[in-house]
Amino acid sequence: MAFEDTLRSLREFDVGDLDLDNVGSWPLAIKVLVWAGLVIAVLIGGYYYHIKDLQLELATAQAKEEKLKKDFEGKAFQAANLEAYRQQMVEMEESFGALVSQLPSDTEVPGLLEDITNKGLLNGLDIASIELQKESAKEFYVELPISIKASGSYHDLGAFISGMAGLPRIVTLHDFQITAEKKNPNSLDMSIIAKTYRYKDGDA
Repeated sequence: MAFEDTLRSLREFDVGDLDLDNVGSWPLAIKVLVWAGLVIAVLIGGYYYHIKDLQLELATAQAKEEKLKKDFEGKAFQAANLEAYRQQMVEMEESFGALVSQLPSDTEVPGLLEDITNKGLLNGLDIASIELQKESAKEFYVELPISIKASGSYHDLGAFISGMAGLPRIVTLHDFQITAEKKNPNSLDMSIIAKTYRYKDGDA
């Protein structure tokens, strides 16, 4: 009966009858609804102003945890393979030393020029000139261009170019220019730039 009375009082209730100055006179059902609404509003407000911030902090902490896990896995892998890395470093240093040893020092450049001249003469070329050009400093090395002008047959020029690759020092060839002589069609004039390199140490 009490429940039916409550429903009846709600049906017969007029919102205009509410007196904010006398809340105690409100029907019990209305009081319950109002308090329930206030509780729900407080819970929702608490969620958006407090719990939501905590969830954002949690998400940030979880993302940081994942990053730390990946960093740990990477460092653990490096630690497990430390000896292999050290061995690779030794091999790289040895390879680097071998390459540097193929780069002429300042005192070896005249000997290199002599080697180039001998290669040309051995292959039957007529060496017109071999001239050192201005050095060009790069980040880790110094580049030394050498201008070479020579003449000879097609096969002699080819043998000379091939022989340059067999020099004990690193030499690269650039800017080929080959023209036929007017007086002797079987002889070709060749202009080429040979570049050698030396390691740029602290004094370079």
